[in-house]
Amino acid sequence: MDMAAIPTQRENDAPAPTVRGHAGLPGSPLAPGSARALVRAALADVPQAPRRFVDDAMAVVSELVTNAVVHAGTDIDVDWRLEASGALVVEVGDRHPCRAPRDPGAGEAPHETQEYGRGLRLVATLAETWGVTYRRDGKTVWARLRPGGEPLDPSAPDLGVAEVLAPRPQGAGRDRDWLGRGALSFLAEASDLLAGQLDENLVAALTGRLIVPRLADWCAVWLEDEATVRGGDGLVPARVWVADEDRAEELHLALEKQPPRPPECLRPDPEPYPWPGEALGTHGTALAFRLMAGGRPLGTLVLGRCGQPRFPDEVTGLVEDLSRRVALAIGAARQYARQATISAVLQRGLLPGAVAEIPGMSSALVYEPRDKGGPSGDFYDLFPAGDGRWCFAVGDVQGKGPEAAVVIGLARPWLRLLAREGYRVADVLDRLNQLLLDDATEAADAAARTLVAAGGRPVAAGDGPQTRFLSLLYGELTPHADGGVRCTLASAGHPLPLLLRPDGEVRTAARPQTLLGVVEDETYTSETVELRPGDSMLCVTDGVTERRSGSRQFDDGDGLARALSGCAGLNAEEIAERIRRLVHDFGGGRPEDDLALLVLQAG
Repeated sequence: MDMAAIPTQRENDAPAPTVRGHAGLPGSPLAPGSARALVRAALADVPQAPRRFVDDAMAVVSELVTNAVVHAGTDIDVDWRLEASGALVVEVGDRHPCRAPRDPGAGEAPHETQEYGRGLRLVATLAETWGVTYRRDGKTVWARLRPGGEPLDPSAPDLGVAEVLAPRPQGAGRDRDWLGRGALSFLAEASDLLAGQLDENLVAALTGRLIVPRLADWCAVWLEDEATVRGGDGLVPARVWVADEDRAEELHLALEKQPPRPPECLRPDPEPYPWPGEALGTHGTALAFRLMAGGRPLGTLVLGRCGQPRFPDEVTGLVEDLSRRVALAIGAARQYARQATISAVLQRGLLPGAVAEIPGMSSALVYEPRDKGGPSGDFYDLFPAGDGRWCFAVGDVQGKGPEAAVVIGLARPWLRLLAREGYRVADVLDRLNQLLLDDATEAADAAARTLVAAGGRPVAAGDGPQTRFLSLLYGELTPHADGGVRCTLASAGHPLPLLLRPDGEVRTAARPQTLLGVVEDETYTSETVELRPGDSMLCVTDGVTERRSGSRQFDDGDGLARALSGCAGLNAEEIAERIRRLVHDFGGGRPEDDLALLVLQAG
């Protein structure tokens, strides 16, 4: 989010406070909620802005941003200013010069624009003036609300249909002001609530709670199962909500017998739905709304009211707007779920299926990736290399996600291959370093050829920044018959391993060397230490050493060495768990970075 262009300002020399603000927002379902929060915060300290005026502003901001996100499909710019007269001007700009916002007075949109809502009629209702300014590279939709925010358009739809928009509970009063303007705040609050959900089932559940009993006596949501062939059999059984909870099971059974047509078969407008028999003990009317996002059918929303021959137009239009928000939330939740699944599959493929058991040694591992944008950049391995040797590795790739997966996918198999071919520790690092450099050069050359083919400027081979850096702690273990273990290891730009003696003495077990994938023809060296029975070696990634608490880091003043010294007399698993707990406790919450640590103990 970019808010640097125009910071919020209050000018004391004006007759009344002048509030200005700007925000650049991504064109995502989260944008309306973010814009509302920013404008609400800007108006919070303005004494002449009554609650109704703020509510109207939230509704206008919500509708303008939602229209831009759904209709233009680009990143957006939101500007607002409160003038000295008390009027508020909101401008929402997008980067699509051709797609006009939906005209609230132009009737129904064509079939191919079925996703576009009717939000601008709410803007027309509340705004003193509004309009569209076209530019060569985009457009801006703006609205001006006068102080008080009263509707000025006498032909605007009557939003005060209190008993329909928000039925009065038996024996309870109702705020008449909320009833009169409930549709506007309802959409804004519903958008906030739905946009923050990352599970489609929770989105469906929230939808039911939002609709019943405000807009209908009962509601059902069918979601289309992405794993099945589209059609009637692809609809997941309905989720049902009903004001009279005693009838929920009976209604559910009735609806299961007559599922709606697949959403791709529904018209853009809501369609009548058969009343579910005698499940509710009365007659009424029901409507089906298809849920679409990105041109794809996601499911169907059905709602009904008892004892009424038809839904009021105001309610139908409101539910159309709501169903569009529901579809966007479901689409976003499904996208998140797909990305999480891909990330988990990649993560499993980049880590060993099992950690080897080494004769005469015990080991313990802690691995806690942070799910931020794909697979973790941390990895580990512990495997037999033949001839009585075992090898271990703890590494950290610059970045995360697909780029990290590429580097780990190169590094871990090559480590195993080179070790089993008999290469020693220093030689393994030499060759892995050159492999990363060669692979990066090939990738840069391919990108250069693509750029030239597309008409860009020629790029020299290997030109461009190097991004495939790898810090690695790699070692070879050879157990002795007396219970000791010879450890030959090297650290390439990685936190140094620590050796713990049974008496609590701690020292580093390697010296620092250059990151892998940085320097051409770098020559690495290794060191050898003897682990006697009872000795432990701790290997970590920077998620441990750089764990933050305010301005301090966990390893400041040799903090990790002090923590390890207090682990004398513990076994490998106990050492790993204590260090993990200390790292978590240091920052007062879950670490913000990936965390990996390996403990190797002789004897």
